[in-house]
Amino acid sequence: MSSSKDRLIYLPLGGAGEIGMNAYVYGYGAPGKEKLILVDLGVTFPNMDTTPGVDLIFADISWLEERRDRLEAIFITHAHEDHVGAVGHLWSRLRAPVYARPFTANHAARKMEEQGQDPSNVKVVEPWPNKVKAGPFEVAFLPVSHSIPESSAMVIDTPAGRVVHTGDFKLDPTPLVGEPFDRGLWAEVAKPGVKVLTCDSTNVFSPNPGRSEATLGPAIRQLVERAPQMVVATTFASNIARVKTLAEAGVDAGRSVCLMGRAMRRMVEAGVESGVLTDFPRTVTPEQAADLPRGNLMLIVTGSQGERRAASGQLSRGKYMGLELKEGDLFLFSSKTIPGNERDVLRVVNALSEMGVDVVDDSADLYHVSGHANRPDLATIHMLMKPGVVVPMHGEHRHLREHVKLAAENGLPAMLAPNGTMLDLTGDQPRVAEFVETGRTYLDGRVQIGALDGVVRDRIRMALNGHVTVSLILDEDDEPMGDPWVDLSGLPETAPGGVSLVEAVEEKLGTFLNRAEDKVLTDDDLLEKDLKIIARRTVENEIGKRPEVTVVISRLA
Repeated sequence: MSSSKDRLIYLPLGGAGEIGMNAYVYGYGAPGKEKLILVDLGVTFPNMDTTPGVDLIFADISWLEERRDRLEAIFITHAHEDHVGAVGHLWSRLRAPVYARPFTANHAARKMEEQGQDPSNVKVVEPWPNKVKAGPFEVAFLPVSHSIPESSAMVIDTPAGRVVHTGDFKLDPTPLVGEPFDRGLWAEVAKPGVKVLTCDSTNVFSPNPGRSEATLGPAIRQLVERAPQMVVATTFASNIARVKTLAEAGVDAGRSVCLMGRAMRRMVEAGVESGVLTDFPRTVTPEQAADLPRGNLMLIVTGSQGERRAASGQLSRGKYMGLELKEGDLFLFSSKTIPGNERDVLRVVNALSEMGVDVVDDSADLYHVSGHANRPDLATIHMLMKPGVVVPMHGEHRHLREHVKLAAENGLPAMLAPNGTMLDLTGDQPRVAEFVETGRTYLDGRVQIGALDGVVRDRIRMALNGHVTVSLILDEDDEPMGDPWVDLSGLPETAPGGVSLVEAVEEKLGTFLNRAEDKVLTDDDLLEKDLKIIARRTVENEIGKRPEVTVVISRLA
């Protein structure tokens, strides 16, 4: 039984106000005592400008972790990294069963194993009309097309009404791999009434209806057939429909096909194991490919976003697994560049150009289609679902805001709810219940650190300004044993005029110590503070940089 005081809440912890790091909480019950479910638990990726050295970035789940005794289940919509990538890393902090369809569960279980968690906590479920009971919720996986197999919207039935959380989707009648968009099935779900449509916003600025995956085959086949020498193609490894299209184009052109990159092979293997990928063309190993005539070879490789360690990046820098590109080869980007990755992709493109490789991208819209619904397709879903309110998610703030405008054009109310905005969806008019502090958690090597811990900030400062280490030994009478010595990192050895920067800093520090009062020499904190100020000021005066400074003081007993 539900009480009139119970409420239905929605709280995005990641993915609303950015593309990536998806984590969406739904709750039902008395305020502050709601039973909770989580939809998706993904990652986003670092870059050297803002997060140098970081391996992965997760949503800050502290709010949810503090309430994990009320968390009933975790549901994963599909197997893209920004939806499933954090499951293994964060599950131990939440400890709720994870539900997913077979292809997605294959990836989620592997991620659990990789992080030392029990993969049996990942439960395989069948799609609509099957439902999972989770506290006051009944949740079903509603098939929809996307750029990865077995993508699903979540149909979340609550005592307050039905919520449809679209996940990532497109309206593709012929996706080649995975299920086509079934308008009748979605209409069936909408028939009892949809209270809330939480909806993908990624392509809200794209004005034309989306194109089907099946439209790409002829153009790709023609390009591969006409290439005189070796062909290399890159795409998102998770888009196994595209990988299959590329492989079939290679085989049709009389070429042997070789998959390169761990993610590429893993995705194809998962597709075959889960039964969603059938009749995939026979491939050769890199060792076998190295012995074949170049004109009879096609490589399908990872690294469409310019990742340095992926196969594309490695090939752009020379030989990789016994294979190398040569002048006159063809390199196809069957992908779009995700905003923020432009510089990395251009680095690969220019390196390939210097090798004499002909690079073909998708600027003509011939070799790639998006996995997300464009503006007219979003309007179609709005009218098909006829929700009481549209809540935009999965997009940068500008996407969410534009999606609110699109809903209004379709005569539907909408609520803008970026990360940390808790909505009360119970009544006829949704309202903001409260704001929750959200942020990011960095995986730095094997350690999870908070965005406010200062580690990454210090790393950026060192990258920008260099680092100085000052070492000093004091005897038992608190007298310096000689001058302090200085080590530099990331700074030039000489200042303008040829002066040694180390010697300049050491001289200033020595002068200070000769004049320092006893109360400074006997107090490590005061002494460290003064040495830091002098070292930093001296470097700034000599070369115009304000470095990070570490002071090491040793005292003889």
